[in-house]
Amino acid sequence: MKKYALIVAGGKGMRMGSELPKQFLPVGDGRAVLMHTLEAFYRYDSRIDIILVLPPDQQSYWKQLCAEQAFTIPHRIVNGGETRFHSVKNGLTFVEDDGIVGVHDGVRPLVSQEVIATCYQKATEHKAVIPVVDVVETMRKVAPAGSETVDRNEYKLVQTPQVFDCGLLKQAYTQTYTPFFTDDASVVEAMGETVYLTEGNRENIKITTPFDLKIASAIL
Repeated sequence: MKKYALIVAGGKGMRMGSELPKQFLPVGDGRAVLMHTLEAFYRYDSRIDIILVLPPDQQSYWKQLCAEQAFTIPHRIVNGGETRFHSVKNGLTFVEDDGIVGVHDGVRPLVSQEVIATCYQKATEHKAVIPVVDVVETMRKVAPAGSETVDRNEYKLVQTPQVFDCGLLKQAYTQTYTPFFTDDASVVEAMGETVYLTEGNRENIKITTPFDLKIASAIL
């Protein structure tokens, strides 16, 4: 069965305080965050079809960066859209119905090989699989009248890759966009489909702040 990895990278770097989009910032060995991310999926399966979704105005810089750093992992580039929903929808036009597709944040370079492999394997059976990790800190629900502690055992933190049967995800993305579509699982659930949870890896952080970048560099 054919496998796809749809890597979505449209960040501006505003919370990072950098003029350079966060996916292009150097991390670990000095290569761009995005290079580490693509490499994780290539290590998992060198035959996987990697589709990189980038805003049009970032594509020439990415190509220049790849040339300068001799980055040769095969991938195709697709134009990003107005929102993450529209970016994924654009990427899915390059995906065939028969296969498995994982959608992953371009700024999550620390996803483990075990998590990738488990998500793809379980998606062949469950059709919709997402990695999650436990909430380890106390949580409070905020309301106009104040706040109250909630049971953290009833919640999970969601990561990527979120992996699906290709036909199912493509069908889900024919729906009209709403702001409640914050990830791919929410789009699939809107059709009444069940999403299967599997264990993620805590290091699989989404790099959005300078602190995140320091943590990722230390781990790498």
